[in-house]
Amino acid sequence: MLRIRNFQVAFTDTSSLKELAAKRLRLPPQAVLEVVIVRKAVDARRYHGAPVQFVYMLDVKLAGSEQTVLKKLHKDKNVEQVRPEKNRPVSLRKRAGEQRPVIIGFGPAGMLAALTLARAGWQPLVLERGNDVDTRHQDIQKFWQGGALNVQSNVQFGEGGAGTFSDGKLTTRINDAHMKDVIEAFIKAGAPEEIRYLHKPHIGTDLLRGVVRNIRQEIIRLGGEVRFGCQVTDIELEQGAVEAVVVNGEERIPAEAAFLGIGHSARDTYQMLLDKGVVMEAKPFAMGVRIEHPQEFIDRAQYGEDAGNPRLPVADYALTYQDPVTRRGAYSFCMCPGGQVVAATSLAGHVCTNGMSNYHRDSGTANGALLVQVGPDDFGHEVLSGMQLQDKLESLAFELGGRNYFAPVQTVGDFLKGTSGSRQFLTTPTYQPGVKAVDLHACLPDFMTKTLEGALPWFDRKIPGFANAGAVMTGIEARSSAPCRIRRNRESFMAEANPGLYPMGEGAGYAGGIMSAAVDGMKAALAFLAENVHTIKS
Repeated sequence: MLRIRNFQVAFTDTSSLKELAAKRLRLPPQAVLEVVIVRKAVDARRYHGAPVQFVYMLDVKLAGSEQTVLKKLHKDKNVEQVRPEKNRPVSLRKRAGEQRPVIIGFGPAGMLAALTLARAGWQPLVLERGNDVDTRHQDIQKFWQGGALNVQSNVQFGEGGAGTFSDGKLTTRINDAHMKDVIEAFIKAGAPEEIRYLHKPHIGTDLLRGVVRNIRQEIIRLGGEVRFGCQVTDIELEQGAVEAVVVNGEERIPAEAAFLGIGHSARDTYQMLLDKGVVMEAKPFAMGVRIEHPQEFIDRAQYGEDAGNPRLPVADYALTYQDPVTRRGAYSFCMCPGGQVVAATSLAGHVCTNGMSNYHRDSGTANGALLVQVGPDDFGHEVLSGMQLQDKLESLAFELGGRNYFAPVQTVGDFLKGTSGSRQFLTTPTYQPGVKAVDLHACLPDFMTKTLEGALPWFDRKIPGFANAGAVMTGIEARSSAPCRIRRNRESFMAEANPGLYPMGEGAGYAGGIMSAAVDGMKAALAFLAENVHTIKS
């Protein structure tokens, strides 16, 4: 198999990949038997007026000698020989003893931990405080349409975790061999096969609901159990080691191993863990607002005259800024092309936002978070000080919005001028159940608003028109990541002073997004399996 790297093809070229690969390797088309896309990205930089390029990494199977081709192209550093990866062997282990491992939370970390354990024969028990994904979807729709908030089943809590009602992006900064295992698990559960190779893969919340449902069914098929409406309200420890978990304040379940995949919004669980003496620490995170533009504006900014061509995906952006005086950073985050801003609170009397899009990203509106870095020096060094700041700002947003879960919004023009009340929006705000035009300075700390006031003109230089006076900002986005970290051993994945307790994923402070959380959950399960090899019964 030959691999072609950095293979740039004009997006307008409709030749087959076999034809393109043959031409690149200086071979007749019939010499190419098979082409597999390893990676596909979009390069919109348009050098010297050239069209937007697709950039491929391709694996090519030939009918003839690979060595002959390599000899002919020996000066070409982007053509090399590769050998197909062998599947890593999976060592199935029988369940040791009577007690099943317990998975607390069924977001990406909990799902992949449970799936890994189920495949190894350990029949895990999953406890999720929220509802199954279909009931959860109904609960969320009712809330967005002006109904009551279900504090146990919402955008944050329920089957699939917060990522299920987001953009479904699988991009991550980590580089881990287990990423392929996670991708394959998602594809087997119904995700599009293109996520194997796209540079910025995404599933979309509409498809992701089916994926998480299918993963649950596979865990059950393998002997696991998944229970909904089951909040773990206590973890019993004996000399620091896990002895049992308590569900809904009444049911005691003996357990020697508990996997904490609680997500970044389980504030009551954080408090319970701190009260139990679990070692935790405050950590930096980021907060800010959501900004919306017409999607066609972002497409034009990135693709120029090629914008709107059906062969191109809807465009996104990534922006960074650092205040020249304070050195505090601001950046775009979780940019959702063709999506909507959603009501993402899990607490009564609070307003917080997130971004969401479906697979086709066809809403016509682009939104992204504009976040400002915050750290213990801003909110205090107590373990839960960051969580308390989140709570305070979300409560302020609720008050400003009118105490009915409407979100406070402000145009960029008003924000930069220090005025408020304008409803001359560049695009209609997508947040439901509704919005109220206010001054966002009233619910964000000065250090955040001053940083955003510097960042917006800077971003406008990168994307002219980004800081259009009518662009609407919706407050607040406070849950980009966990405000604290549960300290754990790097090798065993167990909590620092609690044998049998496995903190994992975003809620434990070790991940940021669907992909990294899923990988973290898988690795926590593998660490458990490695620890328990000696207890296997033949």
